[in-house]
Amino acid sequence: MPQDEPVIGCTGEVIIETRGSAGPGEILVRVRGGSETFLAWSDDPLPTGARVLVIESRGRRAVHVIEWADPLDALGGEPAGAE
Repeated sequence: MPQDEPVIGCTGEVIIETRGSAGPGEILVRVRGGSETFLAWSDDPLPTGARVLVIESRGRRAVHVIEWADPLDALGGEPAGAE
């Protein structure tokens, strides 16, 4: 099955919770200049609204994800260019 390599390394948000080994959920990812949904598998269940990182493509429209916390968020402060 061909992989969707551009999505690997992208972050997204869980829109339908994942169930770990019991089955996939669904995520929304910003990729290719827009937003796309993918079936999302994870090792552990992830709730709706969780931020995730795509670590593997499982073919077209299916990915493997892990929970993600952006390390830059820990720096705090205003984003560059914010007033």
